[in-house]
Amino acid sequence: MFQSDPDEGYVRFLTDRIAEGIEKAHSRLAPARAGWGGAAEPNQVFNRRWKMKPGVDNADPFGRTTDKVKMNPGYQNPGLFEPAGPTDPEVSVLSIRTPDDKPLALYANYSLHYVGDLPALSADYFGVFGDRIGGLLGATDTGFVGLLSNGTSGDVNNINFAGPPPGKRVPGEQSRVVAEAVGMAAKKAAMATNYRGDVTLAVAEKEIELGVRKPTAEELVRAEAVLEKATGRELKGVEEIYARETVLLAKYPDRVKLKIQAIRVGELGIVAIPCEVFTEIGLEIKKTSPLKRTFTVSLGNGYNGYLPTPAQHALGGYETWRARSSYLEVQASDAILKTAVELLGMVTK
Repeated sequence: MFQSDPDEGYVRFLTDRIAEGIEKAHSRLAPARAGWGGAAEPNQVFNRRWKMKPGVDNADPFGRTTDKVKMNPGYQNPGLFEPAGPTDPEVSVLSIRTPDDKPLALYANYSLHYVGDLPALSADYFGVFGDRIGGLLGATDTGFVGLLSNGTSGDVNNINFAGPPPGKRVPGEQSRVVAEAVGMAAKKAAMATNYRGDVTLAVAEKEIELGVRKPTAEELVRAEAVLEKATGRELKGVEEIYARETVLLAKYPDRVKLKIQAIRVGELGIVAIPCEVFTEIGLEIKKTSPLKRTFTVSLGNGYNGYLPTPAQHALGGYETWRARSSYLEVQASDAILKTAVELLGMVTK
């Protein structure tokens, strides 16, 4: 994103690895029992969008000062008023065990962004969790698979800006702390669930079309002027970076297609949305789902940027700034939420 472009070689590499993973999984089919549940881990999630006090300077990259919210505002910023949204502390799990009750696999979901204290190319705390959860469950089979997906965390990270800065930590330490905490909650949920061998499956998906927030002619002229001044050097600062995004988005189609998916495993519902979904949307899906337990996977089946609610759009802030990282129409979350609940209804019939 921003000043980077896709590495075509990696795109091809990734496609092959996904296909190999499906083949390997199919080759290992075996009798199993499944269980699902959840446990709370509230200490690792904080809404990173803060409403700022009146009068606080809060400019966006487009020359406006109408934002009422600031993302990652800094520790104990005197301009902080209150978080702009909720968090979801639940660690949801789909746990798989062998017929003789040995851990075989565990798939968890937690609504927290990446942590970012590992080297640039890493699996972040998701990978640390995958490596650790088997040991927490007492798995002895070297083929045990542990997975953690990103829940509805488009406005949530691991930083408590209301408190003081934490002490200095070595690279990777924070990822290990978070993975351990999430792992302990996942273990608690897995150990408390009832496992069944008579589990039925269902899948439903729908492609919907949504509008793109494209720049006006005046906004495009302004962006081109900003970029003209930066000719011949690397772009610096949000104004120049978002000017490039404005020019690129002007070439986007007026509407784009998204795939929304719902999966049922027994009495567990899983929704997949190709966006970085705000937490309140995920909570609403849980509340309105016809299934007793449901969780949502962000960045599922594609990438269409951040997904704020219309009310969050009105507050402004980084996640709403028009760019390839946030370009769907303001009402997009309403259409996606409606589709997700419809698909959950279909898989429960």
